[in-house]
Amino acid sequence: MAEGKGQIVVIDDDEGNRRGIEMALRKDGYAVAAFASGEEGVRHLKDRGADLLVTDLRMPGMDGLQVLKAAKAADPAMAVLVITGYGSVESAVDAMKQGADDYLQKPVNLVELRKRVAAAVEKRRLAQEVARLRERLEEKFSFGTIVGASRAMQQVLHQLALVAPTRSSVLIMGESGTGKELIANALHQNSPRKEFRFLPINCAAIPADILESELFGHERGAFTGAVQRKAGKFELADRGTLFLDEIGELPMSLQAKLLRVLEDRSFMRVGGTETIQVDVRIIAATNSDLEARVAAGSFRSDLYYRIKVVTIAIPPLRDRPEDLPLLAHRFFESFRAENNRPDLTLSPEAMDALARARWEGNVRELRNLMESLVVLADSGTTVIGLDQLPETYRAIAPPAAASPASAPGQIRRMDEIEKEAILKTLQETGGNRTRAAEILGIGLRTLQRKLREYGQVQGDD
Repeated sequence: MAEGKGQIVVIDDDEGNRRGIEMALRKDGYAVAAFASGEEGVRHLKDRGADLLVTDLRMPGMDGLQVLKAAKAADPAMAVLVITGYGSVESAVDAMKQGADDYLQKPVNLVELRKRVAAAVEKRRLAQEVARLRERLEEKFSFGTIVGASRAMQQVLHQLALVAPTRSSVLIMGESGTGKELIANALHQNSPRKEFRFLPINCAAIPADILESELFGHERGAFTGAVQRKAGKFELADRGTLFLDEIGELPMSLQAKLLRVLEDRSFMRVGGTETIQVDVRIIAATNSDLEARVAAGSFRSDLYYRIKVVTIAIPPLRDRPEDLPLLAHRFFESFRAENNRPDLTLSPEAMDALARARWEGNVRELRNLMESLVVLADSGTTVIGLDQLPETYRAIAPPAAASPASAPGQIRRMDEIEKEAILKTLQETGGNRTRAAEILGIGLRTLQRKLREYGQVQGDD
């Protein structure tokens, strides 16, 4: 859309002011479209768009505030600079409250105008670039709500992207707390079934006699207490996805019935005689060794091979320390926003302690800790340090100084992981510190201090 340095729309019913602004901005290399009325200018904005709108506030017909509202409706990110007459600063303040970025008073100082316009256009350009870079990083390191920078999680994300659009059954394997339900939901949300239901059920949490009714439903009078017909999860998930968590705990009596649904896509309600056809994708999960259960005779081999058409193994958090900063940052940012605590930060010492933790509870444990740290932080606290961590995390001794002959696979310190993330992001942005700081979610001064600590040559802003 934009030509040269950017596209600017100027709206002013005063021909002298309009021409003066137009000529000044054209000399600076901008493509300028100038209009004498708000109606004409708004039509152009809706058809062609712009990087920046410069509009007078007091005009006959459609005034500047109406133009501002229409421009923001067409493009909420559009930069807007308003011009107001002497003694009308209150109107300019109203415009700022409604989304204008800046204002100038008449008579317009063209030198000052050019400075303000340059700053506004550059701000919009940087915002667009940051959005593009975030998009690229999101594509590289995430799949829906699942994030990971480690090689193991990159392989998982690749598998998820391949299998999500299919109708294949998926078996997700991993320890408790690794996020198996989140992954199942991400598969559903990125599949053609996303407009229909995603229904989870925990096979270990429901008694066997109730579980059959929960899965397949029942007819009125099928058993004591069945006072009316009830649809089961399979019926409710028709054309959608059913997530069977802890499938290894499914009783043998129900395993045969589940196998029939997988093979024939049909079942009968408890106490019923009618065969019901369904189209349901099955995603199962377990933290147990199903092969061992098959060998022990507690899990059907035919069902095992039917549900493991695609197997996705989620590594425990302690085996992928590269993912800890990404996950901690995402959770911390989420809970900061939820609890209106934008001032809070985590100290490097606290992050180092988190890097040394074993995380037996995996991602769930990290998420719960981040929520607790934010919720329990005093109103005057801005930095969560080592003292604010629970004793179980503070008590872990720091690693001994690493020698050149460190054993392969040794867990790296958090500052090493942080350094790698910063330098990679800086490289991704072509050395632009401002954009790198935006992506990393840290202040520019913090980034500059880190780079000085690393002894790195600093790129241009």
